Amino acid sequence: MPELPEVETVRRGLEQKLKNFIIKKIEVCRDSTVAFPTNKKDFIRGLHNSLLHKWDRRGKYLIAELKTFDNENIQFPVEKLAKNNGFLVVHLRMTGYFKFINDSTPPCKHTRIRFFDKNNIELRYIDVRSFGQMWWIKQGLLPNKIIKGLGSLGPEPFSKDFNANYLKKVISKRTKSIKSILLDQTIVAGIGNIYADESLYLAGISPFREAQTIKKNELIKLKESIVTVLKKSIGSGGTTFSDFRDLEGENGNFGLQTNVYRRTGKECRKCGNLIERQKIIGRSTHWCPKCQK
Repeated sequence: MPELPEVETVRRGLEQKLKNFIIKKIEVCRDSTVAFPTNKKDFIRGLHNSLLHKWDRRGKYLIAELKTFDNENIQFPVEKLAKNNGFLVVHLRMTGYFKFINDSTPPCKHTRIRFFDKNNIELRYIDVRSFGQMWWIKQGLLPNKIIKGLGSLGPEPFSKDFNANYLKKVISKRTKSIKSILLDQTIVAGIGNIYADESLYLAGISPFREAQTIKKNELIKLKESIVTVLKKSIGSGGTTFSDFRDLEGENGNFGLQTNVYRRTGKECRKCGNLIERQKIIGRSTHWCPKCQK
């Protein structure tokens, strides 16, 4: 599943590519991709003539601020001339990705939703496993009230609210493993399997440690490691290990730089010990028994 760095890479690509992109036609190729409104015709009507104005990210959710105009004579910048039209929210899930298409090409069998502007330029959403979803949240409604997973997210790893004091507070009485804590989106938003493994390795903390046993100085290092790993991955455009694709259809490059993830049986880059793998709450976990305590 795309994690925070992959979703942030997509957000940046959408923001760069879709300047002045006004939706003039929508094709819903798979009804289940539309999560809200429940009637796909309301989804299509609601988004018609909307400008995809600003793109934000919250955890693994993409959030586009929408604008509409009173007439066809649209002028930019739009801030003073356009009306708010709510939000388009997207969750890519395991295999969803967007593709920006300049020339008209037939959709593949995994195409779920197609957005077109007046020049027939297409923003195509493709999803092999079809777990991804989209929501049109009309003006006056709050996305975090409509979308349960969005409303329950913990702080962003880059926010001031995510620090050692916060971590100490939320784990002080928890007997769960620290790996399972990092995967809990209600505790910290956006971290998944890959970056939990890599962050714990960089911090020198075993993924099997009971959360409540981790000391304050270790939590400071863990917070710093999480930020470092995520920033490095964003700079590399995400990871090659997920099914993630950016708007150009390319994988990320971070997979070439991982220290433990998917390196089972290979030598640790620090100590030469062999990397091991074991499941925690059903997720494959990679670690170095010597470097992580």
